[in-house]
Amino acid sequence: MIFLLLFGVYTNSVSAQTATIKGKVLDSINNPIENVSVSYDRSGTTTNKSGEYSLTIPSGKNITILYSHISYLSFSKKVRVAKGRTLQFSPKLKTKMEKIDEVVVKDEKAEAEGITKIKTETINILPSANTGVESVLKTLPGVNFNNELSTQYNVRGGSFDENLVYVNGIEVYRPFLVRSGQQEGLSFVNPNLTQNVNFSAGGFQSKYGDKLSSVLDITYRKPTQFGVAFEASLLGASLTVEGHTKDQKLKTIVGARYRNNSLFLNSSDVDANFNPNFTDIQAYVSYDLSDNFTLDFLGSYAINNYNFTPISRQSNFGTIINPLSLVVNYSGKEEDQYKTIFGALNGIYRVNDDFTLSLTTSIYNTKEQEYYDILAYYGIGEVNADFGSDSFGDVNFIQSIGSQLDHARNNLEAQISNIDFKATLRKDTNLFEFGVKYQHENIKDKIVEWQVIDSSGFSIRPPYLLPKNDEPYAPFTGPIEPFINVRATNNVNIDRISGFAQWSKKSNINEHTVWYNLGVRTQYWTISGKNISSDDHVVISPRAQFAIKPNWNKDMLFRVSGGYYYQPPFYRELRDSLGIVHPEVKAQKSIHIVVGNDYSFKMWNRPFKLVSEVYYKKLTDVNPFTIDNVRIRYRARNNAVAYATGFDIRLNGEFVPGTESWFSFGYLLTKENIENRGYISRPTDQRLKFAILFQDYVPSIPSLKMYLNLVYNTGVPGGSPSYADPYLYQNRLKDYFRSDIGISYVFVDSQNLPKSKWQEKFKELSAGIELFNMFDVQNTITNTWVNDISSNRYIAIPNYLSGRVLNVKIAMRF
Repeated sequence: MIFLLLFGVYTNSVSAQTATIKGKVLDSINNPIENVSVSYDRSGTTTNKSGEYSLTIPSGKNITILYSHISYLSFSKKVRVAKGRTLQFSPKLKTKMEKIDEVVVKDEKAEAEGITKIKTETINILPSANTGVESVLKTLPGVNFNNELSTQYNVRGGSFDENLVYVNGIEVYRPFLVRSGQQEGLSFVNPNLTQNVNFSAGGFQSKYGDKLSSVLDITYRKPTQFGVAFEASLLGASLTVEGHTKDQKLKTIVGARYRNNSLFLNSSDVDANFNPNFTDIQAYVSYDLSDNFTLDFLGSYAINNYNFTPISRQSNFGTIINPLSLVVNYSGKEEDQYKTIFGALNGIYRVNDDFTLSLTTSIYNTKEQEYYDILAYYGIGEVNADFGSDSFGDVNFIQSIGSQLDHARNNLEAQISNIDFKATLRKDTNLFEFGVKYQHENIKDKIVEWQVIDSSGFSIRPPYLLPKNDEPYAPFTGPIEPFINVRATNNVNIDRISGFAQWSKKSNINEHTVWYNLGVRTQYWTISGKNISSDDHVVISPRAQFAIKPNWNKDMLFRVSGGYYYQPPFYRELRDSLGIVHPEVKAQKSIHIVVGNDYSFKMWNRPFKLVSEVYYKKLTDVNPFTIDNVRIRYRARNNAVAYATGFDIRLNGEFVPGTESWFSFGYLLTKENIENRGYISRPTDQRLKFAILFQDYVPSIPSLKMYLNLVYNTGVPGGSPSYADPYLYQNRLKDYFRSDIGISYVFVDSQNLPKSKWQEKFKELSAGIELFNMFDVQNTITNTWVNDISSNRYIAIPNYLSGRVLNVKIAMRF
C-alpha cells in the first residue's frame, strides 16, 4: 500500500511537470503525411495514416520540436507549453526536391503539356477588386482584360467566349445578358473550395473541349479533416465548412459567399444609388461506395441582383489646355437579376490500377432579366482650369446637347443538360483516353430593347435608314424611328454529340526524355426551333503535342503543340443585331501552333523558372464581334478572316526567400479582314502586357506580409457603340494601369503558434488592409458616344472604372 501510494504521488508529480503537443502533419495541398518523425532531444513519436501525432514534452521550457520525413523538407519549431496544457499544432511540410547527378526530380508532365499550375494559396492572398482564380490569371502573360470588376478575360486575341472553364471535369458557363463588370458579381469558381488550378493559354490536348483560346481546369478538394473557415471584408463575406465521416467514406465541403460592390461603384464618376449584391452556395460531396467505385456530386445555386438608380454624372475629358466635361442628369432606374442553378453527378469506377471508367451527367439552368428605363439629359461644358480661381474644377458654359431614353425588357432562360462518358487505359508507358458526350441546349429569349436619342430638339434616326434627316437645316416629316429598336422572341434547341480519342507516351531518345500526345476531336450539332429551319454541322479537330527534355547540365524543356481548333457557335454567336437567329453560322476555325521553353535554374541559391512561348493562329470563318464593356455582340456571319501572333514570357521564383512571385510580359498582334475590306485591329488587340505579382514580408516580423498586384496593358481599339462599323472606330482607348496592394498580419497558422490563450481557438487567423488602385488612375473601359446634331459629330466620352478604394478584411479557420 505504501508503495502504491508513493507511486501515485510520483506519477502525479511527473504529469504536473509535463505538457502535450498534438496535431496533424499535412503536405502543401492539405493531404495527411504518414510516418513523419516528431521528436525533441531523444524522445519522439511518428504520425499515423491520418497524419496525426501526440507527443508528451516537458512543461514550462523552451523545446525545439523537429518534424522530419524522407520525402519532405524537415521543419522545426520552438514551443513553450504550460504544465498540464495541450497545444494543437499542425504544420505543413514542403516536398523535398532531391538532386541526383544534377537532375531535379519533379513533376514534369504539366510542363510538357504547357500547363501553368497556380497555387491556391496565391489565389486567396492576392489583393484584387474581384478576388478569385480569374484575378490571378490576369497577371499571366497573354491573358488580358481592362476591367477589375469582371471575371472575364481574353487570351491571345480571343473573345471571352473562346475560353473553356472546367470544375471537376464539368464545363461551366457565364451569364448571357450581363453588360458591365459591375453587374457580373461572383465567378462560378469558389477559391475556398479549390485544390488544383491548371491553365493552358493554347495548344491544349484533344481531351479538352471545342474552343479556340484557352482552358482553365479547376479541381475542388476532398476534406481530410473537419474545419470551418470564415472571411469578411467591407466587400462581403464567405463561409466554408468541411468534414468527413469516421470511416472517411463520405467527404463534404460546402461554401457560401456574399458580395456587394457598392464600395467600388461609389468611387466612380456617377452619382447614383447602387445596390449590387451577389450570393451563392456550393457543395461538393464525395462518397466511396467501395474501394473501386466513387460517386461525386457538385451543386451550386447563385443569385445576382443589380439595382441601379442614377442621379447625375460629371466626366472630365479633353486636354490640359482645353478641359471639357460631360454633365448628365438622370431619371429612372435599372433592375437586373441573374439566377443560376447547377447540379452534376459523377461516378468513377476503377477496374484496376490501369483502367478507369467515368460517367458524368449535369444540368445548368439560368434565368436572367434585364429591365431598365433611364432618361438622361446631357450637356458639355468647359472646366475651369485656373488654379487661382475659387471655382477651380467647376463646369462653366454648359451647352445643352440633348437627351437619351433607354428602355429594355429582356428575359432569357437557358437550360443546358448533358451526359459524358470517359475511359482511361494505361498500357506500359502508353496512356489512352477516350470520351463521348451528348448535350442538349434550350434557350428561350425575349428581347424588347430600344433607344431614342434627341439632340437639341431633333430625334436622331438610325444611320442605316434612308432618307437621312438634315436637321436643323431642313425639316423632316417622316415618322420618328428609335435609334436602336430590337424586338425578337426566340426558342432555340441545339443538340450536340462530341467525342475524342488521344494517345500519350513518355519515353527516351538516347539520353533525352520525350513526351508525345496525338489526338482528335469531333463534334456534330444540329440547330432547330420555332421559325428556324434545322441546320446540321460537323467538324473534326486533330491536335498534337511533343516535348523534349535534353540531358543537359541546364534544366530545360522544349515543347511544340498545335492543330486544327474549331469553335461551334453557342446561342450568343447565332444571334444578330436584330435578335434574329442564324442556324447557318459555321464553326470558327483556327490553325494554331505554340513553341515553348521552360528553363529552371537557381539564383541567390533559390529556385527560379523562366517560361517562354511563341504562338501563331490563323483564323478562318471568323464571326466578327464588338465589345461594349463586357457585352459581346456578334455579326452572326462568317464573313472574316484573322490572325493572332505574339510571344509571352514569365519569370517566377523566390525573389524573397520562402515566397513565390512572378513578372510577366506579353506582346500580341491580332488583326481581321472583314469582307475583304482590308486588315484592321481586332477589338482584343492589346499589344503590350506587363504584370507583377509580388510577395514580401518584414524579416524581423515575418508574420507581417505584403502582396502587390500590378497590371499594365496598352489600350485596345474601339470603345465603339454596339454593332458599329469597326473600320470607323480604330482609335485606341488609353492604356490600362492598376496597382493593388495588401498588407496582412498572420496571428496563427501552421508556421505561427498561438501567442495567447484566446488565439488557441484558431488554426489560422489573419487580418489586413487592401488598397485598390493605389495610384488612383482613371482607367477607361469604353466610351459613351454623344451625338451633337448642330455640329454633326459624335463625341467620345470615356467611361471610367473604379478609383482608389480601401478595404479591410479578416480571415480565420477553426
